[in-house]
Amino acid sequence: MASYEPAWLEGMYNNLARVKDHPEYFQRWARDSAAARDALPARIDVPYGSGTNETLDIFPAPVPDAPVLVFIHGGYWRAMDKKDHSFIAPAFNDRGVCVVQPNYALCPGTPEQPVTVPGIVMQMVRALEWTWRHVANYGGDPSRITVAGHSVGGHMAAALLSCDWKAVAPDLPAQLVRNALSVSGLYDLRPLQHTPFLVNTLKLTDADALRASPALWPAPKRGQLYALAGGEESEEFIRHNAMIREAWGRNTVPVCEVLPGLNHFGVVDALADPAHALHRHAVHLLEA
Repeated sequence: MASYEPAWLEGMYNNLARVKDHPEYFQRWARDSAAARDALPARIDVPYGSGTNETLDIFPAPVPDAPVLVFIHGGYWRAMDKKDHSFIAPAFNDRGVCVVQPNYALCPGTPEQPVTVPGIVMQMVRALEWTWRHVANYGGDPSRITVAGHSVGGHMAAALLSCDWKAVAPDLPAQLVRNALSVSGLYDLRPLQHTPFLVNTLKLTDADALRASPALWPAPKRGQLYALAGGEESEEFIRHNAMIREAWGRNTVPVCEVLPGLNHFGVVDALADPAHALHRHAVHLLEA
């Protein structure tokens, strides 16, 4: 990236402006997600903490000791909701997977309770700790947790793979997150400090951008990350996808692919499609 020129950054990172038919995606996701919650024996709004939006939805496995997929939604840490992504669960439930979808507080919060990106990452740490402690009650095997996420959810999936779980609680396993799948993830947050439509909501400080950028961290000691992005994404999203492999190496990021014909929202549909390569990548991580 040559500069932080505002108009260029806006063109690279504003996916609602880039994908003109995004309302059609959101309307279909909402409709299909409501149908999924009606059709499956879901547990909705289960608390994983007492903070803002600290709830999660669980789609229990049909058999015991099942692999667990924790899916984190996108929305630039300022929008969207887990309930908009329930449509991802049925295809994985059909394969005997327990699906967990956490919510998190949205930036900027309130003057009394500001919400920051590092604070949201810590909410996801709490959600994963809760999942490890309780998922067996819903048919999931706590030793087989894979985290997946879209966009900033992909950022957080990568961050969770790097988490020092023993520092969170000494009884947690060092490899609480077995593997991670990042779909159109972001790994260096410094450009977002200068992107016009995000500046006033994210309020990213220099310190926050540095400490919340996985590409600036050492590679995780355990587990693997699969990094994928759509071929119709902006050059910056495709650059981020390559960046995390460059930062962490091929052993940690053995899969780093650009998927032809998919924009920033079409990739989420692909994850939910059993016939698509992206879904198969997720299954491979779950079954590894």
